Amino acid sequence: MQGKDLLSIADLSSEDIHLLISHAIDMKTDNWLSLLDRKILALIFEKPSLRTRVSFEVAMRQLGGHTVYLSPDEVGLGKREGVSDVARVLSRYVDVIAARTFSHQTLEILARYSDVPVINALSDLEHPCQALADLLTIYEMKGELKGLTLAFVGDGNNVAHSLMLAASLMGMNFRVASPAGYTVQDSLLHLAQSLATGSGAEITCTDEPCLAVSRADVVYTDVWTSMGQETEAEQRRKIFANYQVNDELLSLAKEDAILMHPLPAHHGEEVAENILNSPQSVVFDQAENRMHLQKALLAEMLGGLDIPLDVK
Repeated sequence: MQGKDLLSIADLSSEDIHLLISHAIDMKTDNWLSLLDRKILALIFEKPSLRTRVSFEVAMRQLGGHTVYLSPDEVGLGKREGVSDVARVLSRYVDVIAARTFSHQTLEILARYSDVPVINALSDLEHPCQALADLLTIYEMKGELKGLTLAFVGDGNNVAHSLMLAASLMGMNFRVASPAGYTVQDSLLHLAQSLATGSGAEITCTDEPCLAVSRADVVYTDVWTSMGQETEAEQRRKIFANYQVNDELLSLAKEDAILMHPLPAHHGEEVAENILNSPQSVVFDQAENRMHLQKALLAEMLGGLDIPLDVK
């Protein structure tokens, strides 16, 4: 992983993911390190953020490095200045770039012209850092990954794409329930199916939430309307009305199933009121694990680590 970009979960191998989880677990017991002394991370954000910005900034600080945050108005990717020029300039200043963009194509251009690693901190196509933190959380709660069943209920969005690819790499069964017209993209579904062939995972797409959640180990959902889709909000509420994760739906999963959501959540929409406060909810563990997993990712990308691998 050293010196490489992370634009998609598919840029990683199952061994890479095992390694990152192992590193992250070890780093939880030794938060403050000096692995990235004199290293600088640039954060380029076209979208606002709580968890992504803070988790990256704290992660870099706890590793002994520094962060430069660049807001939309300061950079104006592709508007005020060409994306390729931004990439070439920042490569002269910093050691790694994490970008949160509307278009995945913007990330691809950044990576093409950058001489330093580029991390996808969220795009319209994928959210790999979220998926990696989710795998860390699942492993901590279940003690394993391979053979588990993860059910995603809702929009086949960037989070669903990265989770599907991650599950396929790690031998986890992935079920996604979405209404017609809001399913995962065919190209990523085909890629996930190809990866699943090697790992033994099973991929299931359905429009029935009950079918997806039945006997699942993990129940996962996300907002029905993502940033940039605000004009569709009312229409989406009607289309997704039967895709709310509530007590009735969650009861179909295994008794010890965990409930996950990347946040922010719209209580009363994709999740029933107060369900994220239930004993099965691990959403705030997920949020915390963004920081720990990203510490492992940054350390590995910028120098590599020598920590024993013990994740099953």
